Amino acid sequence: MIEFLKTLARRAGAMAYADQFSLTDANIHSKSNIRDLVTDTDRKVEDFITGELRQHFPEYGIYGEESGRSHAEREYCFVIDPIDGTASFVHGQAYWCVSIGLVHNGRPVAGVICQPALDTLFYAEEGKGSFVNGVRMEVSRREDLAECILATGFACLRAQWKEENNLKFFSRIAPGLSGIRRYGSAALDCCHVARGQADGYWELCLAPYDVAAGIVIAREAGAVITDLKGKDNFPFDGFLCTNGRIHEKMLAYFHDFRNLRR
Repeated sequence: MIEFLKTLARRAGAMAYADQFSLTDANIHSKSNIRDLVTDTDRKVEDFITGELRQHFPEYGIYGEESGRSHAEREYCFVIDPIDGTASFVHGQAYWCVSIGLVHNGRPVAGVICQPALDTLFYAEEGKGSFVNGVRMEVSRREDLAECILATGFACLRAQWKEENNLKFFSRIAPGLSGIRRYGSAALDCCHVARGQADGYWELCLAPYDVAAGIVIAREAGAVITDLKGKDNFPFDGFLCTNGRIHEKMLAYFHDFRNLRR
């Protein structure tokens, strides 16, 4: 399974990368609002991935960002984000990826994330470890937040949340850290935690396709993942992924979190 998904993600990534620098305004569209972008390439890549998966695993469900749910209630379901980080993709940046996760009865059990611009492939299977380009990954060991770099994002602003958005928490958390990074891809942020390049990552307003593959990749590297209340209702009650050593400290910043998801 994992070898098939690795090959598929690389093929899909190459397809997307070939389009990146030839995009025109005619290829770029808005979904819910002008900040919520989708390109013809997103749709083309998802069609390619779903076509291959249906051919090889016809009994599995599929949940794609662009095409929605098809038999997603089945025991096994592939969860796909054809281009996670579409804004970065449109702007000619490197921080976007192809994300393919496999979920078993709601729990992510395998994931592959391809970042074509940097020729990087992250992958993991439950119980078998987490890898980047064949090298095993482990989370960092930092415990002092003042020494930590965390990642976050602002999907809630893209969704035009006026209340309880991430600006409050960003302002609260940033002064206590060594630094904060904003890459624009939830899937890659999970991989940065898995690789020890970030000590943690939090965000509001994510969807399952944003993090399905990243969850198993991060967990297999030793990460701890909860919602912002310390429970398992992620990403719907927010998303917190850390090296484990700073997890309780980070949860304390969200003591008054209210889920005002629209």
